[in-house]
Amino acid sequence: MMKIGVIPNSFDVPFKEAVALARGLGVQGLQPYVTGGELCPERLLPSDRRELLAFVKDNGLVFSALCADFGMHFNTKEFNVPGIERTKRMMDLAIDLDTHIITTHIGKVPEDENCAEYANMVKSIETLGRYGDEIGCVFATETGPESAASLKGVLDKADTKSAKVNLDPANFVMVAGQDPVEAVYILKDYIAHTHAKDGRHRDLGAGERALGQGSVPWKEYLAALKDVGYDGFLTIERECGEDRVGDIRIAAEFLREQLSQLY
Repeated sequence: MMKIGVIPNSFDVPFKEAVALARGLGVQGLQPYVTGGELCPERLLPSDRRELLAFVKDNGLVFSALCADFGMHFNTKEFNVPGIERTKRMMDLAIDLDTHIITTHIGKVPEDENCAEYANMVKSIETLGRYGDEIGCVFATETGPESAASLKGVLDKADTKSAKVNLDPANFVMVAGQDPVEAVYILKDYIAHTHAKDGRHRDLGAGERALGQGSVPWKEYLAALKDVGYDGFLTIERECGEDRVGDIRIAAEFLREQLSQLY
């Protein structure tokens, strides 16, 4: 059965306070940003990582994934060497925090499969995926501006088993104009993690909305995820709004109701 998580940064409070809020909402997982601030790998000694994992587990939670998005452009060769090395350190952190999944945006997949930028993107994904193959960590690309077919195409070309997808249905409807239900079936072999976020279709004035108030067809979308065998996390992400905590509470209740009807 699919599980409910939350990005603790959405609460806009220090991490330990966010853990308490998440526990109070009855969710099961956390996906924190680790690209800066108190949870970046450069700041966490091995003892710090053990204490952090113990704290989360003591609160009845787990790490669903780590968000390793720091604006790296995977199609730019010159920037990739330091960016790839930094991303590897976040993959190491994922192993230490017992999640085995990191997620990030990779930039828009170029339309021309024969251009240098496309080749750079495949190579970058492949490099991180192969490192994931070695240490047991999935590198999950977050869905964004391209269609599901375009994203699948670039992942198909990467010679690695650990290159996967973090499916964000709101990004599909807001930016790509992609039906997220169709996207589930196109990307079914790659989905390792998902974001529970909603937004209005780009033809209706794209913009994030509270869960259940946008253009994502949740009943059909969740049914498709179940149909393809996905039983991982639906991690709530709220990037705007005057009452994020209230919106996240409503989102958790909404997802629980949807899942109760599905199973």
